[in-house]
Amino acid sequence: MNLIAVRHGETEWNVQLREMGHLDSPLTARGVQQTEALGHRLEVLGFDALYSSDLGRAIQTAEIIGAICRKPVHLDSGLRERHMGVFQGLTREEISERYPDQLAAYERTGFIDFIPEGESAQDRTDRSARVLTEIASHHTEQTVVVVTHGGFLTGFLEFVLGIPFANGRRFRKENAGFNAFEYVEPNWYLQTWNDVSHLRANTASCDNIPAKT
Repeated sequence: MNLIAVRHGETEWNVQLREMGHLDSPLTARGVQQTEALGHRLEVLGFDALYSSDLGRAIQTAEIIGAICRKPVHLDSGLRERHMGVFQGLTREEISERYPDQLAAYERTGFIDFIPEGESAQDRTDRSARVLTEIASHHTEQTVVVVTHGGFLTGFLEFVLGIPFANGRRFRKENAGFNAFEYVEPNWYLQTWNDVSHLRANTASCDNIPAKT
């Protein structure tokens, strides 16, 4: 079974560097164009099923891909981003000002401990492995596209490669990036990570759109 896991297109809060978690923000004009470019790549490649997180930015991304590729979108709440609790909706500076002790604890023990009112990174990683393996079990010998989130993808990458928590942050996760995995029960294998070659041809059309900082 082949899994293509993609991050949603750029959002307004991505540009503002705000923590989203289970809150939401619409795609920017650039994000829509990124998603269209990814959709055309997937149309040429071909696939059997399209799944998406049920958060709005992922749904918007998946619906654009689904329209281009003529595939229905199957929503799965298990594909959501990590719940970032009291940090949600805030920039790094705002988190530091309002929750300095919680931020320090998060940076020190963020894998095991819960963010106040949120989710631990360990829970997110366990969820990513569980949900994607369940999807794989329903699509043997097929290719499936999943639209999800940056933190979710980081956790799954760490699980597949067997690397310690936080080391996944060293691997870039671009909006609308193409990430491919293979599942041969009971093991997952990484094939491609953060391939954004489909976005390069789209660069000229984005020249008048402010770049993400």
